[in-house]
Amino acid sequence: MTIFSLREGTDRNKEVQAFMNIFQEYEEYDALGLAQLVKQGDISPEELLEAAINRVEKYNPKLNAVVIKMYDLARASIAKGLPAGPLRGVPFLLKDLGVYYKGVPTSYGSGMFAKTIPDHDSELVVKYGNAGLVIFGKTNTPEFGLTVSTEPRLFGPCRNPWNLERTSGGSSGGAAAAVASGMVPVAHASDGGGSIRIPSSCCGVFGLKPTRGRISMAPDAGEGWAGMSMNHVISRTVRDSAAFLDASAGPVPGDPYWAPPPKRPFLIEVGESPGPLRIAFTTTPPSGATVDPECIKATYEAAKLCEELGHHLEEKAPIIDQNTLGPATVTIMNVSTRAILELQAKELGRELSPDDVENITWRAAETGKAVTATAYFNAIQTIHRTGRQVARFFMDYDVLLSPVLLKPPISLGKLNMMTDDIKQYLSDLSSFFGFTGLHNVTGQPSMSVPLYWTADNLPIGLQFTAKFGEEALLFRLAFQLETARPWKNRRPVLDS
Repeated sequence: MTIFSLREGTDRNKEVQAFMNIFQEYEEYDALGLAQLVKQGDISPEELLEAAINRVEKYNPKLNAVVIKMYDLARASIAKGLPAGPLRGVPFLLKDLGVYYKGVPTSYGSGMFAKTIPDHDSELVVKYGNAGLVIFGKTNTPEFGLTVSTEPRLFGPCRNPWNLERTSGGSSGGAAAAVASGMVPVAHASDGGGSIRIPSSCCGVFGLKPTRGRISMAPDAGEGWAGMSMNHVISRTVRDSAAFLDASAGPVPGDPYWAPPPKRPFLIEVGESPGPLRIAFTTTPPSGATVDPECIKATYEAAKLCEELGHHLEEKAPIIDQNTLGPATVTIMNVSTRAILELQAKELGRELSPDDVENITWRAAETGKAVTATAYFNAIQTIHRTGRQVARFFMDYDVLLSPVLLKPPISLGKLNMMTDDIKQYLSDLSSFFGFTGLHNVTGQPSMSVPLYWTADNLPIGLQFTAKFGEEALLFRLAFQLETARPWKNRRPVLDS
């Protein structure tokens, strides 16, 4: 390991050259590995931050993953002194949606919020700070996280590191691209319909959506999208995801509900045997839409791998009424979108206008405006009823395996929310997205595991979902899969 500091009285050119030598080594470590180097005194938080900034400056012009840079704030936080947390000194990026960092805009990917600056930190940001993380930027997201490709009008498209013409997924597309490219080992993300798992699948990294209520949304919200939305991270390694959940999980006084407390820290589960599991698997989405042969092949290969690891596999899926569930989830999203826009318009002291937001957002908001209280109530009842139906399925199975998406990463432009062709947009959306949303409805923990790449080197993630509150089981299984089919060092090439 190169040990380096910019010290007074030395040849700066030689020191800068020495500093350049640590960049490749920086990418070889996960977050826990970097934190250990800091703890041992092998490298300083200042050096890690500059290494991360260098990667952003080098790769971001190609990817457009980081849209708000907070370099000076990050340097100041280090100079002030970092807490002695388990992730002390690790560079970190926030998603530009749903969480607040005092004094820095949270734009929600929308020009309507681009100049709105919070006067406080979200509880999650406080917990990240207490863990010793160094937050130095914010990542790209579609407007209000309303679609599964990251190409907002405000910031422009985020590109997939594996193929710059393809989507990085959404809505945490910037986070996934930043992790896959090596800018950071872990980045904050959120998931209301698949927005951690989908970009993780598209970018070949690991992403787990926790159980509903596992991470508090205090102090600004009790829940997101009627409980369908959750915060966590996208990471390169399983153990990092577990460590970050340990650092951020737990209720805050006043939360409306919270997830069952874990029996022990999640990080301890990593490396423990999951034992022989009863795994159901399916390649048919609840909508019945067509699934690309590559995604089907990836699922059967993952099922075979699980059998080789000693698990019991059966092709089976919960039976739900998608014709009722689909409209219910859309109703909740549309009403939530209308509400946030009306609140912001009131804050700005004017009426809403179609020009304030992208075309698909406006359509959602207008549809949400027309929803009656009874219709919204019925939508909530539908998702709760579905949750109970799926819970009964999991009385017979420990895990459900499926693809994350209906096809490999699609071309940028197909899900641009500025389109006027609503019919084509909805067709492209329904032919790409289909497996993830059910587990936002049920509140179960669900993860995307990067186990498969196509012949043209595009990642396909496999979704594994466990019972409510069983992240521990998923971490044990994920580490077993990571050991059997390592993916950490499978990286996109961006140097050319």
